[in-house]
Order: sequence, then C-alpha cells, then structure tokens
Amino acid sequence: MKVYCFGEKEKPVIFLFPGTCCHWKGNFGKVIEPLEEYFRVACVSYDGFDETEQTEFPTMTEETEKIEQYIKKEFGGHICAAYGCSLGGSFVGLLAARGNIHMEYGILGGSDLDQSGKFLAKLMTKLMMPVFYPFIANGEMKIPFMKKKMDKMLAEDNGYIRAFMDMIKTPDVDMSHITKRSVENQFYSDLITPLPDQIDPSGTQIHILYALKMGEKYRARYKKHFAGPILHELDLQHEELLAVYPDDWVKVMRSVTENRVIVRQDLKLREADEVGKVESSEKTRRESEKESQFFFLFF
Repeated sequence: MKVYCFGEKEKPVIFLFPGTCCHWKGNFGKVIEPLEEYFRVACVSYDGFDETEQTEFPTMTEETEKIEQYIKKEFGGHICAAYGCSLGGSFVGLLAARGNIHMEYGILGGSDLDQSGKFLAKLMTKLMMPVFYPFIANGEMKIPFMKKKMDKMLAEDNGYIRAFMDMIKTPDVDMSHITKRSVENQFYSDLITPLPDQIDPSGTQIHILYALKMGEKYRARYKKHFAGPILHELDLQHEELLAVYPDDWVKVMRSVTENRVIVRQDLKLREADEVGKVESSEKTRRESEKESQFFFLFF
C-alpha cells in the first residue's frame, strides 16, 4: 500500500479512498489539484493496485490496519476528513467503527455497503470475475451479451457511464499488473467484512452523499450502520457527482468540513443546460434507474 500526498503540510488533511479495483489517479485525478487549495491531500493506493509495487490485496481488515498505522505514523493519529468512493466508503466506516484513529469528518460517496455470508460472497465473486477482471486488466469486455449491452449504454450515454468507466479503468494507466487474486480478495472480503450497526465515534461527523437514483433501500442501510448520519440527497447516480461534476464535488468537501449546509442550488449539477440530462418525465427517470441497476450489478 502506498499513500500519495499533495499540497502544503500545514493544511488540514483529507484522505481519499478509491472504489473497487480503481486506480487512485482515475478515481481522484480530477479533484486532487483543486483540493490542494484547501487541504493536504493523501490519496491511498491499495495493495495490489499500485503499479510501483509487487503486492496483492489481502483483506479489508488487514488493509484497514495498514491505513491506521500510516495515519498514526505520519499524522499523529488525527486527520480532518476521509472520503470513500464506493468501496472506499467501507474503509471510512471501518475506521470510524474501530476508533484507532480520529477523523473529524467521515464522508461516504455512493457506497452500497453490501454484505453477505461467505457462501454467497464466494458465488458472487466467481460470477463476477469473468466480467470484471478482463475489463480491469486490459479494458476488454469478453462476454458477448455484456459487450452488446455496454455498447448500447455508451451509445446513449450523456457522459456518466464513460466517466464512471474511466474511474474504474484509467485510460492512461497500465493495469495489467493487477492479479486475479487481488481482485477476488478485494471483492470477496468487502462482502464478508462486517460493518457494525449504529457506528457513533466521538467527535466525528458522518456525512453520506446519498445518490437517490441508487434506490431508496440505501437510506435505511445508511441509518442502520451509522447513528445520526448527515445525508446529502443528490438526484444523481452512483458516484456521479465525483465522476461527472468534480468541481461541485470539491465544493461539497469544503462545505462539509466547514460545517456549512449543502443545498442543491450551491451545486451546478448541469443536468439540463450543459450536459443534456433532461429529467422530463417519470418514465425517463425509471429508465435511467433501470440502466444504472444493470450496470452496477456487475460493477
């Protein structure tokens, strides 16, 4: 595991945790520079996913322990904030639950926080690998019906699907060093690593960027795992704010850490005027949600 740091050492520290099998550059490359104006940025590159190391991802728990050790060594065990993109939100939750380091603000993006028993997790991992691993390692979609479906989604895309795929498979980074074992371990261990209920760390605010298009069930899930989380409801899809609207995402990070209320009018969310995302009818919304659910069944 490596941590890439940017910005002045005197500024408040914000940690960034990538999503499932994501390279740190693809996940956060658009926001690191603007964040540097306000924060000391520490971007985590997980074991098994950094091209400068020959490692494999172990388990969520072991990786969390390494992150805690790093924060204790480099920052005295205290940071201003931590943002978890998708799977990265599980790391934020684990850090908050374990209480071995202190963060003032724990921020989850569109994290699904899915959990299952070992048998189902093994089955899901086995089914996912033929789709996911070739795409991660080489950018290939080898299963014909999946490739056809993805081509159709890209042809109709308004920018979100392509931006999200670029976060997973960073165009300018060679990901062929990633082993099948690393992908399996990360996917499987995320499913079976328990996240406690009603996490309530002293002195830490938990904020969740709740992407409403992911579905209503996640509201209950967030409130199950965290005591009194602050939900920021966005009429967007999974991690769409970070992927498509990076400038607005930076505004949200500032608002959260400055204890300011985030309102929709503060964000550009160029849905109608600038990227053609016209929510003209309930039918359009349902179709969008259907496409999103198909996509994230595998990603």
